[in-house]
Amino acid sequence: MPLASPTTAEQVMAAVEAVVANGAEASADLIAAFLDITPVRATAALDMAVELNLLSKHTTSYKVASPLCRYTLNPEQKAAVLRVVLEAYQPFNKFRERLVSTADVSLAARQTKTLCSLTADRDEVRDTLVSFGTYSHALITAGAGNYQLEVGSLANHLQVLSAACTELMAAEGRIRTQIGPAAEHVLASHRDNVIVPLADALVRANNRDGPGAVQQAGNAVEAHIDALAARRGVVLTGATGIMSKLQKFENPTRHLPAKLVQVGTYLGSVRNAADHGGDAHIGGARWRIRDATGLEYVYVACSFIAATIAFERGDPAEI
Repeated sequence: MPLASPTTAEQVMAAVEAVVANGAEASADLIAAFLDITPVRATAALDMAVELNLLSKHTTSYKVASPLCRYTLNPEQKAAVLRVVLEAYQPFNKFRERLVSTADVSLAARQTKTLCSLTADRDEVRDTLVSFGTYSHALITAGAGNYQLEVGSLANHLQVLSAACTELMAAEGRIRTQIGPAAEHVLASHRDNVIVPLADALVRANNRDGPGAVQQAGNAVEAHIDALAARRGVVLTGATGIMSKLQKFENPTRHLPAKLVQVGTYLGSVRNAADHGGDAHIGGARWRIRDATGLEYVYVACSFIAATIAFERGDPAEI
């Protein structure tokens, strides 16, 4: 249902980033906890992301539906993504058209609500669409509570996305070099859930987003463990997370050397520190992920993946 509940551009783009960070389908409750907002607000933001064709909904969970979702690494990229998708969002285009015609933001919102059969309240429609416009720089403040169209070109936002694409492509090339040709060959069918999140993690680490780097690289490691288990016949039933799943490679039959499992345990421990809330062992405080740790984590993840694949192939042991 189009624009049924109020939301903000910040929450919509944050919800998209959270689904990307999760690395899999995500529920509204999970996104609410991740963003520290109510489930109602999270659902409104997620549903709007579906309206914008950034996400898709499957029963009660949401997943990435557009490659543009990768370009949410910083506020400038988020604004550029929203600016681009708004060009295909009829309510915003109608609102912009009526704003030019009436020069009255409230009247334009009321007319848009009628013309597009929006179910949200008129003021909610106005506030939501204004939020989209100002966040994406499609609208600028004109004073006295009114707005006018931005005079800048859409090409500026496309340039932001082009630069982000170039950065991610370079990062993916670096990841492929880091894991080596043998692992790259084995992972050819797992690009989307191993190589791509590792590249995203490297970009986040370079942007000093340590927690984001750990989250994305941790997703890649877990996806690799899942694929490795399937190839080795290791049953992961009942195991969740990196450390729990690696225990299945030791018991009842050893499928990985203890030292590789211990490297994986480090990756699982740091990921848990980044993902989880307060830690009772440090007085209920949260762990802060150092910028250097974020970068190191990505490279240790690459080494772990390459070393486990080398062991699987029967190559000389390396770590």
